[in-house]
Order: sequence, then C-alpha cells, then structure tokens
Amino acid sequence: MIVVGVGAQSRTVPAAARHASRWAVLALLCFSLLLIAVDATVLHIAVPALTAALEPSAVELLWIIDIYSLVVAPLLVTFGTLGDRYGRRRLVLAGYVVFGLASLSAALAETPLALILSRAFLGVGGAMIMPATLSIIREVFTDRKERAIALGVWSAVAAAGAAVGPLVGGVLVEHFWWGAVFLINVPLLIVALPLAVRLLPPSRNRSGHPWDVLSAVLSTFGILALAFGLKEAGYGHMIGRGPALAVALLGIALLAWFVRRQRRLEYPLLDISLFTRRGFATGVACVLLAIFALVGLELLLAQYLQLVLGLSPLSAGVRMLPLMVAAIAGGLAAAHVLQRIGLRATMSGGLALTTVSLVPVLTWGVEQNPGMLAVCFIGIGFGVEVALLAASDTIMAAVPESRAGGAASIEETAYELGAGLGIAVLGTITTMVYAPALGVVPGVPGAQMNEARESLAAAAHVAARVGGTPGAALLDAARLAFITALHRTVVVSVVLLGLTALAAAVFISREAAAGHCADEPEEAAKPEKS
Repeated sequence: MIVVGVGAQSRTVPAAARHASRWAVLALLCFSLLLIAVDATVLHIAVPALTAALEPSAVELLWIIDIYSLVVAPLLVTFGTLGDRYGRRRLVLAGYVVFGLASLSAALAETPLALILSRAFLGVGGAMIMPATLSIIREVFTDRKERAIALGVWSAVAAAGAAVGPLVGGVLVEHFWWGAVFLINVPLLIVALPLAVRLLPPSRNRSGHPWDVLSAVLSTFGILALAFGLKEAGYGHMIGRGPALAVALLGIALLAWFVRRQRRLEYPLLDISLFTRRGFATGVACVLLAIFALVGLELLLAQYLQLVLGLSPLSAGVRMLPLMVAAIAGGLAAAHVLQRIGLRATMSGGLALTTVSLVPVLTWGVEQNPGMLAVCFIGIGFGVEVALLAASDTIMAAVPESRAGGAASIEETAYELGAGLGIAVLGTITTMVYAPALGVVPGVPGAQMNEARESLAAAAHVAARVGGTPGAALLDAARLAFITALHRTVVVSVVLLGLTALAAAVFISREAAAGHCADEPEEAAKPEKS
C-alpha cells in the first residue's frame, strides 16, 4: 500500500491500482507534450495568412516565430527545479492554465506586439509543463524496462507533434482563420485539466530548503542571451552580428556566474554535480550535439527540396514524410532495441546510423533522386530517435527521483539550445560558403548580385526580377553555390555526429549501461498538499 497525503488527512492507494493507472498517466503526459510540440511548428504554415491580417514588419514576424523557443529554453531549468521542490502536479496544472489563457490571447491578438507577448506566455506555459512530463514518467515508471517503453512513446509523440504541426495548421487556416491554430488548444485543455487533477500523482513537497531567486535569474537570462546572441550572429536581422556576439558573451558570463554560485550554495537551484556522472553528462551531450547537427540541417534540406529541386511546399513536405514517419517508428521501436542490444550500442548505433545516412547527401546535386532521398531520410529519422531515447534513458536513470525534474529540464534545455544553435551556427556556415561561391553573373548588376548573395531565396527573387537569360544563369549559379554550401555543412554535421557516436561508445560507464542509478537516500520530505 502507498500512503498519499491530502491536506491533514492521508489515504491509502493500493499498489495494484497505482500500477494499473501509470499508462493512463503516460497518455495524459503525452497529450500535454503533443500540444507543446504542435504549437512549436503549427505557426509556420499560418505565416502568410497572419502576415496579411496583422501586417507585421520583418523584425516583428521574426519575433512572432522565434519568441516561443527563446522563452521556453531559459525557463526549463527554473521550472524543472520548482517542480522538484514544490510539486510537479501543481506545476503541470498551473502550466495548463497559463497555456490555455495564452492560446486564447494569441488567437484574439489584433496587433503584432500583442501576438508576440501572447507567444511569449505560451512559452512560459510550455516551460512549466515540459520538464514535469519527463520527471513524472521517472517517478511513475520505476521499472527501467517499462520506463524505456514509456520514454519511447514520449519521444515518438514529440516527433509526431512536430511533424503534424504544419499539417494541422494548414487545415485550420484553410477552413477557419489563422487564430484557429491557437484557439484549438483551449477546448483541449479544458478537457485535460480535470483529468490531470484526477490522474497525476501528488509528488512529495521538498520546500523546506530555500529557493535561490538570483540563481533563477542568472540561468534564465544567461541562456536567453546565449541563445539569442548566437541566433542573431547567424542572421543579423535585428541588431547585427557584432552586438549579437557581445550578447552571446554576456550570456556565457552569466552562466559562468550561475555555475560558480551553484557550487557555493548549500542548497543550489541546480545540482552541478550531476555532470560528474558520466552517463548523465554523456546523455546530455548526445542530445545537444545530435539536435544541433540535425535541426539546422533539416532546415537546409527543406530549402534544397524547394529552391534547388524546384518542388512546391506540399511536394517538399511529401518528400520529407519518410523522415517524420521513421522518427515516429524509431521512438516506438527504441525501447525494444535498447533491451536487445544494450544502452551503449543503442546510443552509439543510432548516431552512427544517422551519420552514415547523411553521407550520401554529399553526392546530391540538381538531379531528382526520390529513392535515395527516401532512404537517407528514413535512416536519419530512425537513427536519431533511437539515439535520443537511449540518451533520455541514460539521463533519467543517472539521477534519483528527487532530482528527476532538474535532470529533465537540463535534457530539454539541451534539446532547445541544440535546435536554436544548430540553425544559427550551421546557417552561418552555409552563408559563409554560399556567398563567395556565387561569383559574378554577366548581365546582373552589382547591387543585385550582392542581394543574391544573402541567400538562395534572395537569389531566386532577384533572378525573377532580372528575367531572361541573365536571370536563369543567376538562378543556376545560385543553386550550385547552395549545393556547395550544403555539402560543407553536411561535412560538419557528419563529423559532429560521428564524434558523438564515438563518445557514447567510450564514455558510457558499465553502471549506466547496466541501469544502476546512484540513488542517494531520499531526504526527509512531507507529502504535497494538493
């Protein structure tokens, strides 16, 4: 029997009943994750309709798109540790409320600024919910084999949400209006809220120790400054590359101050000693580097399909569908792979498969090759999801349950940072190679050539304006320059993924591979009153 505190009274819950409800808890957590994952991509397809309705400037539109991830990333650590200390169920319920109100506000926004602020609060709600989903899985699924299956389902749902987001957005925009992509969240959350009150287990209250506000401020603004600075350094849309690098350095300084403070505090906001555990540190590095290499590259591949091969957005989406389906399949199959071949082989093997699948991209040119595209995308999607599941299992098994929220927030922060930095850094590499590779095209004025060197999309616009033989020649030259840049970027991604696969094979300890967690004795804690 398990005793659960409720106010001044306590009730007993049969272990069998708790055992039977764990899959219902997983379903609710996956539903929560699905909303967050869909919201991260659903807006992309609605941008044309949104632009026509609100008429945002280029900078405002960039903020509308980016503010969600820029807010989520720095708040994950803060809310993960708050959930550990004051109760994960409380944080999920509060996150539902914030996410629902922000969705309603975004749907009814009448100005770009109002939509930016609403998207920022959506990020706050998402950051409240996300760490709790992983840490509650760690709490509810105590058997590691079952937890691996649960994490596989969780990973597949995350992949599915990101994949179906544009499709959902397209349907809603076509049949309703752009605000429907946000409004759809409200009735879903109204249904989910009472289910969460009933199903989610009350976690123990560990609020006896002080919660350091300065540490929360340092981590939030440090990650925000680093992520924004590196993104802006890659594109230079808002403040320019020079000031952006200064912002990134400021972020690094704040994070260094944060780390130093955590080492000195008796009760730190984040236990830096977690990184001394080889399995934990390797798992986090795997998440960061794998997402870094793949997310930025995925954006480039989408441009390749549309601007080099000349596919429509819908046709490009169909060509990338094998990547999405394979990612979902990889998340579902990863638990069985993990049980059969072990942690080291699963993580390093998944990364190696992804690396090998990227190599044929180095031979791609302007010719259509749908069969090879599909094979490469299947290997990439399946390999990365298997590796990420193994990394999640390593991270969550390396810490005791009392620190699961902090560990989950670190993993998800690594994911968000990897995605943001991958787009910025790999995008910068692409621009650095593309611009000089595009030489002078006869018949195209110098000012227009400079505009064409900004990006392949810009070159396509310039070519359309110039027209005739010079325009066609410019577009052909720009495509070849982009292919050269794509190949160089793929080389960087292949090297990063290969080194990460090697590190996973070498640095995962036998204890982590065997599933042993250094579970320190839980500190005395009282049940959460909720």
